[in-house]
Amino acid sequence: MRIRTPSDTVKPRAVVMSEPKAPTPAPGDTYKGWLFKWTNYIKGYQRRWFVLSNGLLSYYRTQAEMGHTCRGTINLATANIAVEDSCNFVISNGGTQTYHLKASSEVERQRWITALELAKAKAVRMQPESDESGDDSTPPASGQGAGSRNSEVQSTLRTLSSKVEDLSTCNDLIAKHGSALQRSLSELEGVRLGGETSEKFRQVTERATLFRITSNAMINACQDFLTLAQTHSKRWQKALQSEREQRVRLEETLEQLAKQHNHLERAFRGATVLPSSQSNPSIDSKGPVPVKGDASDEDDENEFFDACEDVQEFITVPADPKYHRRSGSNVSGISSELGMDDGTTSLDEQSLASNPESPQSQELVPVRKRRSRIPDKPNYSLNLWSIMKNCIGKELSKIPMPVNFNEPLSMLQRLSEDLEYYELLDRGAKCQNSLEQMCYVAAFTVSSYSTTVHRTGKPFNPLLGETFELDRVQESGYRSLCEQVSHHPPAAAHHAISERGWTLRQEIALASKFRGKYLSIMPLGSIHCIFEKSTNHYTWKKVTTTVHNIIVGKLWIDQSGEIDVVNHKTGDRCHLKFAPYSYFSRDVARKVTGVVTDKDGKAHYVLSGTWDEKMEYSRVMQSSRGGENGAEGRQKTVYQTLKAKELWRKTPLPEGAENMYYFSTLALTLNEPEEGVAPTDSRRRPDQRLMEQGRWEEANAEKQRLEEKQRTVRREREREANRTASPSEEGKEPADGAEEVEIASEPSETTYKSGHQDNYTPMWFERLVDPMTGETTHIYKGGYWEAKEQGSWDSCPDIF
Repeated sequence: MRIRTPSDTVKPRAVVMSEPKAPTPAPGDTYKGWLFKWTNYIKGYQRRWFVLSNGLLSYYRTQAEMGHTCRGTINLATANIAVEDSCNFVISNGGTQTYHLKASSEVERQRWITALELAKAKAVRMQPESDESGDDSTPPASGQGAGSRNSEVQSTLRTLSSKVEDLSTCNDLIAKHGSALQRSLSELEGVRLGGETSEKFRQVTERATLFRITSNAMINACQDFLTLAQTHSKRWQKALQSEREQRVRLEETLEQLAKQHNHLERAFRGATVLPSSQSNPSIDSKGPVPVKGDASDEDDENEFFDACEDVQEFITVPADPKYHRRSGSNVSGISSELGMDDGTTSLDEQSLASNPESPQSQELVPVRKRRSRIPDKPNYSLNLWSIMKNCIGKELSKIPMPVNFNEPLSMLQRLSEDLEYYELLDRGAKCQNSLEQMCYVAAFTVSSYSTTVHRTGKPFNPLLGETFELDRVQESGYRSLCEQVSHHPPAAAHHAISERGWTLRQEIALASKFRGKYLSIMPLGSIHCIFEKSTNHYTWKKVTTTVHNIIVGKLWIDQSGEIDVVNHKTGDRCHLKFAPYSYFSRDVARKVTGVVTDKDGKAHYVLSGTWDEKMEYSRVMQSSRGGENGAEGRQKTVYQTLKAKELWRKTPLPEGAENMYYFSTLALTLNEPEEGVAPTDSRRRPDQRLMEQGRWEEANAEKQRLEEKQRTVRREREREANRTASPSEEGKEPADGAEEVEIASEPSETTYKSGHQDNYTPMWFERLVDPMTGETTHIYKGGYWEAKEQGSWDSCPDIF
């Protein structure tokens, strides 16, 4: 009987063991096509153009973006490719980059998988070669030291390569001897006891011995390779980390040099840029902003304001030293102050120092001690089902919103918070110069937004006829009254008068637009400020308030837009610009800039600051045309100014404000119970009071009762109107609840000015044509404070 040797048979295990070697890639190193990429749970899969080239998989939104904007790239040399189902597969580098992709068909998916596997194999094979060539081309850092390190690396690589060859040889031998041993054992099972037994046992013993020897050699080679790899791995990790740190330092140095170069260019033109409104990074760097990482695709889906639309309109430079000499002029207020060398007396100090009745020069003792705390906000989770279960079978326009979204103040009280920094108007009333007065009025318009930065809670919508008084005559010299004069569209009128010579009035209606990710609130209507002594009449409008992350994420508020404060008597004007937040801007957030000009357009003051912290002013000594706007080629105006002085600064929030809805000191006192107020005052509103006390379930029930009562009153009012006029739209019942969702179109400026639709006559305000602006608005007609003194509220409606 012929004994078969291992060479007489096929070696299937040797073939299997050799398969992991890198396959030869198909001709052509580039593969392109459309795939669907998972972005987020809102957008789902989005169609993207993918390009596979040189071991890198990149993607773009469209084919046109290939020349300038890459949305993300992953290196296949270190990536894992996994197939999920017939069309889906995942590519991940084990770190922050993971692409969940979907092909249009199973055939298309297989084409991509094949191309990716070939590209990965080639990238893995080429990686050691590129490292070796990189080491050869690296210049020596310190003479022979670098050369010796290079030689050491080359020697280590050669040793590792020889060990890998040994492992490959041992692998083949183990496969060969293992197959022979398996066959011998199979033959031994079929041998009959006799003369062949001893021969078969001898063959099995020999082959088992060869397999053991080969296995031991394999184990020893693996141990040698492992020991060598462990010895050098830490050294290579340190070297790699050092190279990465050096690259980061070089990038930071280059960025700093670029900034210095930009600064030198501007200094060469004789202009140093003041902190500006939103600037476009792509204009500053004269190139597009690079987008890195996989998050670029999701970030690109977010809503950001276009920085190109808000390029800074002016720049300021220090004025010539000759303007700093002490002036002999006897002009009061800011005129004499600006002639001083160091400006030792600030704008507000100069105005107030001349008046002994100013709040800083006399000590005022408040009549009553106002509260400084309210109950902490309960930590109630919002259960969506608890809202929706009460809405089954109802129209969308009559779904009540729970108090969980609110803060325990009404919109009328929020409107009264505009008087938080009334001292600015007190100072303005003492000014003899209208341009100086304009600076205080402009600072007052900005200060009214400082209380909104953390106030993400929604104020209660006032009921029709609801009022709110704020009597601070003995403490601060002013008193204020608000009334909800219309519900369709919702509008509130406000009138405040001060013993220190100013009157403030406004009628504000709110229009809102929900964009899915954010909610924009556009106040409609004008604000009027009249100073008694100078008879200067100022008007302005409010900017847009935007609440971001309505659906997902943490809520945050931004103010954006432009305000023109106009003095109708003198023609003076202040143009304020509230820069919207931009992810790409390197400027300070919540930036506000402005220029005060006279009727001829000549600039006198430059204002700058932030709407949540402070405002500063600078006197303009000279202006000229300077550098060009990079976006449209327009020239900027260069203002030579004196040193900036502080005009207004926000008062810090009280201790523990984060647990009290981020209320300011004034806001904490607005809902404090007071005797003698009208029965329609917001302080008497039961649902708002219950919410402040933390009894939210009772507050929700009470709010629904008030909404139903409001609807009943409206139906009665409509029936009364139909009896006195021709019937029209009888039976129509639009929602009139205090906190209901308005599904109908929001009021536009035209709708707001055209008139109100409630068939309701306000108690304390009447619609008149403003003689200065020609607008039809609600103006205080008097009688409220006299009724309070007499305690005569019989004519007030029962709304609570």
